[in-house]
Amino acid sequence: MQATEPILDNKPALAPSPAWLRGVGKAVDWSVIGIGAALAALIFINVVMHAMAKDLAWLTELGEFMMVWVTFLGGAAAAHRGAHMSINEFLDKLTPQRRRWADAAVQSFTLVVLAVVLFYGVRIVQASWGNVLTTLEWPMAWQYMPMPLGVGLMMVFVGWDLVLILRGFSREQRYPAD
Repeated sequence: MQATEPILDNKPALAPSPAWLRGVGKAVDWSVIGIGAALAALIFINVVMHAMAKDLAWLTELGEFMMVWVTFLGGAAAAHRGAHMSINEFLDKLTPQRRRWADAAVQSFTLVVLAVVLFYGVRIVQASWGNVLTTLEWPMAWQYMPMPLGVGLMMVFVGWDLVLILRGFSREQRYPAD
């Protein structure tokens, strides 16, 4: 253990997280909760409408719109918690020092992929302002906007994780088990 990792009650100290980053994480969490709750209500209303042989096309389109938003913001929430799927059988066999460098390499590669998606996501949003959603008649850019927004947020969270890795914090310190 390094000197920067004090041990209390035989547990390593948790990685520090700046207040602004915790605030962004909470904002993302509450956005996902709010959109998810609204989406569940919307789907329930749509099912009831279909049971009564009624169809409101804008309900379906709004549901699709909200699903895209909750998907990309949910991806950012997962990145904030280190909860994206990973296969660790190989990594778990590495020594702590090699594991640290392997984790850094994975997060660096992830940042490159996210940067490419962000670049093209912004271009898609910019190109779609002239198109509108069929029934809601909102700019199509609003439908595409959660991709660069969610990916940008993921980059912030993955970037912070990379900083912590390079400072020597283990996964257990970065993402303690609840």
